[in-house]
Amino acid sequence: MTKIGCAGVLVEDTFCGPMKELPREGQLLAIGAMPVKAGGCAANVAIDLAKQGLAVDVVGCVGQDASAEVIMACLGEHGVGCAQVTRVEQYPTSKTMILLVAGEDRRYVHVFGANQAFTVRHIKRDWLKSLNVFYLGGLCALPAIEMAELQELLKFCQGHEVTTVVDVVVPQSWTGVEALKPLLPYIDYFLPNNDEARLITGRIDPLDQLRAFRAAGANTVVITQGKAGAMAAKGGAYWRCGVFPITSVDPSGSGDAFSAGIITGLLRGWDMPQILRYASALGASATRAIGTTDGVFTAVEADAFVASSLLPVTSGAL
Repeated sequence: MTKIGCAGVLVEDTFCGPMKELPREGQLLAIGAMPVKAGGCAANVAIDLAKQGLAVDVVGCVGQDASAEVIMACLGEHGVGCAQVTRVEQYPTSKTMILLVAGEDRRYVHVFGANQAFTVRHIKRDWLKSLNVFYLGGLCALPAIEMAELQELLKFCQGHEVTTVVDVVVPQSWTGVEALKPLLPYIDYFLPNNDEARLITGRIDPLDQLRAFRAAGANTVVITQGKAGAMAAKGGAYWRCGVFPITSVDPSGSGDAFSAGIITGLLRGWDMPQILRYASALGASATRAIGTTDGVFTAVEADAFVASSLLPVTSGAL
């Protein structure tokens, strides 16, 4: 059976809204609900992959508190394996309050918590070599990850034919570009968004970003661009696609759903245009409901949606 491991950021998400506007100072604003769900790159991608009918384990750190139970319960409901999750004593479980205001981008209030305890040493080699795909989400926002240790881990994956997929969360103040670049040749699929790619490469145009990553030794690179779609590069070629039109309720989790679509497509052995269409479909579907994973298509839904919807993919020489 195909098996995927998802490592990285685990968060308890509380969604507040949608509301017409933020309450004024001293005002009480009543809303219908504040749903609490599992979130963070590793949890989101794992749940989305489970919805594609794939076997998935998660590895990461949570605290020893009620928030950890929420995350574990949500993952368990979707059949995600949690045996690799570590409960730490020194930090609480990471939490985020997401404020949803009509017509505006989301606002976040965040407690970093146990994610700052997560290290490469939490990823067991015996478990790792049993995988077909290893996904790491939130690189650059996991302060205890040592790049040299991660490079050795990625080399280990390469030696055991485990496909690696890495997503990043790059803070505006981040200064670790030089430490990141040596990892690129050992990452099979690198998935930044265009803002993160700009911070890493210093380039503004996504095509120039793709060229810079390939020149630095990256293998397959996929850059998401929000409403502008996505671009990918592999070998000497690049591909570009837009987005599927869909009624959006909450964009939370769309990037992670896109990542899950990339992984699903590569496991199905598809070419890049087909992978991009499927990933774009999952990314769009995530926005249909409040929360990061509730709206994400199952495999049956995604296949039907892609078959009935047009999303052109163009290509060119890199």
